[in-house]
Amino acid sequence: MPHEPANPAPPPADHGGGAHGPIRWRVVHATSYSYSEPVPVCHNEVHLTPRDTPWQRVVSHHLGIAPVPATVAHHTDVFGNHVGFLALEEPHSHLVITATSEVDMLPSAPSCSDDRPWDQTAGAVSRCTAAERLWLRQFRLESPLVRWAPPLAAWAAQSFPSGRPSLDAILDLTGRIHREFTYDPTATTISTPVEEVYSLRRGVCQDFAHLQIACLRSLGIPARYVSGYIASSRQTADGTATGPLVGADASHAWLSCWGGDRGWVDVDPTNDCLVGEQHVTVAWGRDYADVCPIKGVYVGGGQHQMDVAVDVRRV
Repeated sequence: MPHEPANPAPPPADHGGGAHGPIRWRVVHATSYSYSEPVPVCHNEVHLTPRDTPWQRVVSHHLGIAPVPATVAHHTDVFGNHVGFLALEEPHSHLVITATSEVDMLPSAPSCSDDRPWDQTAGAVSRCTAAERLWLRQFRLESPLVRWAPPLAAWAAQSFPSGRPSLDAILDLTGRIHREFTYDPTATTISTPVEEVYSLRRGVCQDFAHLQIACLRSLGIPARYVSGYIASSRQTADGTATGPLVGADASHAWLSCWGGDRGWVDVDPTNDCLVGEQHVTVAWGRDYADVCPIKGVYVGGGQHQMDVAVDVRRV
């Protein structure tokens, strides 16, 4: 699989503050595990380091691990994400992984606009170079957690009549998911199929991102899954809260839609908005399986409990 080609993305929508300089966010993401029996060996892969983008600059990042692991390594994956590897090889009954990051959101344009028909944008894939087509193909096909289904294609098509402007159609679908689906953390798990989420009409941000990705891919539009964080509310330049946002108490998820030579456009169906200065991007891939914040294997441990706390604050 080729590495991600350079393809500048347009900046996110400006929700206030961009004209007055960057907004700095401090994110603390703490994950703790408790085991009923000692764990002698534990290996984990983590996606917890925010990435630099045209609109986002990572100022600092620190990964704290207790107990101290025997091995810590880092690499960049095929999508350009920062990936950490931790190996604990002494018995332990607790594990705490804390990622602390500060990120500047750079001034952004007032909006992202694309008035070309969506079917022209989708068809533009065929005019890309061979390397670009190969890269985009993985964001048009099924992936482990995103499957096509005829009902999804038919439902999505209501937002995509021939000739409708691309961004207008994408935002219409984003709004329909927001209106017709209920945010319910008890309704699904990360392994719940997209078709079941569609039938339940309930789920969380990961489910809604997967659902919209499945809809877009069914129409031939490349779409990728994005993980990160979101502030609890929209804020003006002076820090005044102007409206609540859903998903601030844990990792958040949204999606990017390919817009041809205009780059990628990020939308958040959980909050029915273009992704803006309240969103901190960590990683992207085909679906959640590519960018899971923490995944790994361990020996022993008996029963275990996991607790996650995320705090996003303006500095």
